[in-house]
Amino acid sequence: MATDSPPCDATPTIPDVQACPDRRKVAIDKVGVKHITYPITLHCPVTGGVQHTVAQVNMYVALPHYQKGTHMSRFLEVLNQHHGEIRSDQVMAVCHDMKSRLQAEEAHLEFQFPYFIHKKAPVTGAPGMLDIQVTFECASNSHDDFIMGVKVPATSLCPCSKEIAAYGAHNQRCEMEARVRFTPGKSMWIEELFELLEQAASAPVYAVLKRPDEKHVTEQAFDNPKFVEDIVRDLAISLDAEDRIAWYRVTSENFESIHNHNAYAMIEKDKTQNT
Repeated sequence: MATDSPPCDATPTIPDVQACPDRRKVAIDKVGVKHITYPITLHCPVTGGVQHTVAQVNMYVALPHYQKGTHMSRFLEVLNQHHGEIRSDQVMAVCHDMKSRLQAEEAHLEFQFPYFIHKKAPVTGAPGMLDIQVTFECASNSHDDFIMGVKVPATSLCPCSKEIAAYGAHNQRCEMEARVRFTPGKSMWIEELFELLEQAASAPVYAVLKRPDEKHVTEQAFDNPKFVEDIVRDLAISLDAEDRIAWYRVTSENFESIHNHNAYAMIEKDKTQNT
C-alpha cells in the first residue's frame, strides 16, 4: 500500500471527500460500522440443513495517516456478497474481502448471534429448542486470526451448601463461555463446543421439562455439586485434551441464589506455548 498522500478523487458533481488526503498524519486503528442487524444462514450438522438467525455485526478496517476517511458503504456491500451461508471456516473470507475492497492493511469482523440447539428432555424426550449465544471474531493483517465463542446456560449446585445443610443445597443458574482459536487446518462445529461446555456444569438446562425430567435434573445437580472454580477447571481439562483447539479462554459466572453478588472464574491458556 502506498504511503504517499493520494490526490483527492473529485468530479465537478460528486466529490469523493473520504479519499482526500488528511494533513494531521494520525493513523486510526479501527474505523467502520457497528451494530448492524443482519440475517445470516448457518450450516447445521445435525439436520444437514441450515439455520436462519439474526446477527449483530461490527466491521472495521485500519485507516492510514494520510487518508481522510473510509468508505462506509463498502462494508455493507461486502456483507451482502456473503449473506447466503456462513460457517466458522468461511468467516475469514469476509474479512479478506473487506481488506481488499477497502484497500486496507488490516480488517476486523465480529458476529454475535443466537443459535438454537435441538434438545430433548432427559426422561420424557419432550423436544425443545435451547438458545445459546455465539460469537465469531476475526482479524486479518500480516496474519489471520479467528476466535469462536459459545456462551451456554446451565445449573451449578454449591458443594459447601450440600455438605453443611441438613435439607438440601442451594443451586443457581450459571453462564459458561469458551472462546477458542483452532489449530491450523482444524475446526469444530458450534454443537461440539456446546457439548463440552454442558458437561462441565452440575446439570444442563432445557427448554421443556415435564415432572419426571425435573426430578432427574434436580437429582443430577445434587449428585454433581460444583463451585465456579470446579466448572472452569473441568472445562480447561476438556479443552486441553482437544487437539483441534490451540488457545482458549473459559469463564463461568454463577448467578448466586443466596448472595447479592455473582461468583466468577476464568482460565486462559495458549497451548502452543511450552509450559
